[in-house]
Amino acid sequence: MSDLDLSVPSIPNARDAVRALRPSQIREVANAGFGVADVLPFWFGESDRVTPAFIRDAASTALAAGATFYTHNLGIAPLRAALATYVSDLHGATSPDHVAVTSAGVNALMLAAQLVVGAGDRVVAVTPLWPNLVEIPKILGAHVETVALGYGERGWQLDVAQLLTALTPDTKMLMINSPNNPTGWVMSRDDQRTVLAHCRRHGIWIVADEVYERLYYPDADAASVTRGAPARTAPSFLDLAGRDERVICVNSFSKAWLMTGWRLGWIVAPISLMDDLGKLVEYNTSCAPSLVQQAGIAAVQQGERFTRELVLDLKASRDHLVRALSALPGVDVKAPLGAMYLFFSMPGAGHSLDLCKAMVREVGLGIAPGSAFGPQGEGFVRWCYACDTARLDAGVERLKRFLARHPSV
Repeated sequence: MSDLDLSVPSIPNARDAVRALRPSQIREVANAGFGVADVLPFWFGESDRVTPAFIRDAASTALAAGATFYTHNLGIAPLRAALATYVSDLHGATSPDHVAVTSAGVNALMLAAQLVVGAGDRVVAVTPLWPNLVEIPKILGAHVETVALGYGERGWQLDVAQLLTALTPDTKMLMINSPNNPTGWVMSRDDQRTVLAHCRRHGIWIVADEVYERLYYPDADAASVTRGAPARTAPSFLDLAGRDERVICVNSFSKAWLMTGWRLGWIVAPISLMDDLGKLVEYNTSCAPSLVQQAGIAAVQQGERFTRELVLDLKASRDHLVRALSALPGVDVKAPLGAMYLFFSMPGAGHSLDLCKAMVREVGLGIAPGSAFGPQGEGFVRWCYACDTARLDAGVERLKRFLARHPSV
């Protein structure tokens, strides 16, 4: 009989790639707000308004009718057809066979990465960027390199030549989020055309996160608007690429129809991917909930007027907050072309996580640290302006109080 092994067992841990993922600094700031009375939260990327009644009613009707069963992995046929019509109206002919329904936009991003990226693959991402896009490929064992937007008099801009240099022939996938979270940067049609041609030559997949495409304000910088671009949507790779090219476009119901909590999204991708995409959906979530998909049909078929009015409201809030912040000492802010955030510099933002925690503790103001969006975001903070102007004014007053307390921060 062998001697008993009395050594101390090792600590059970997740695998190294998972342990190396960066935690959410936005959540870290929010956690600092627990126990602080009367915090004004502008840190998360969602409106303070509930989902419109016509969408909620559609879900209630579906639930009452018994829509509680599994559906097709790629989504129910009526929703795929409705999405194909919606996408066709915005970006040109798209068939339901090119559309898959997902359990949220972030699930769509994970599925897209799982389709084309594996261990050791090289991925390029344009930053600052919502951390999920940078971290998802790492979960799969890929290596992610970043190309940073530059900030100047015209706000956030892309150096296309720098991006093309990074897109070497051994690159497997490019991840681009436009309109961008957190900066509000919008990739121009000309830049998309240049990048698409380069990726075609080298066989590089493009995964385009376009969840903010309807939150687009081209009047913010008329010189940057491409002539002929549709006013109700930002430039999209779908406007340029064939549906069966190496382009996967990810979208969500969260922003244009205020459905963040519903967790419903979609993918437009080559037909050749769909069978394998169905397998991945099966092994991830099986399908999106049936009653939520019925709500999605109502959103795309009845929601155009709502979305247009929402964009007008967001533009007014953006302009109001830009004016208010511009009046504060040391604040440098530019009106972005898209999304629902201002990403601006202010005194103390060189240590943005500590700064944001201090603002929560001292004046009850909750905004997101720039470092949450990668090293390129340090020196900035993000403020979600998807709320009424009175709430924004209250937040600006708290920021004034904080700056008065810390004149040399």
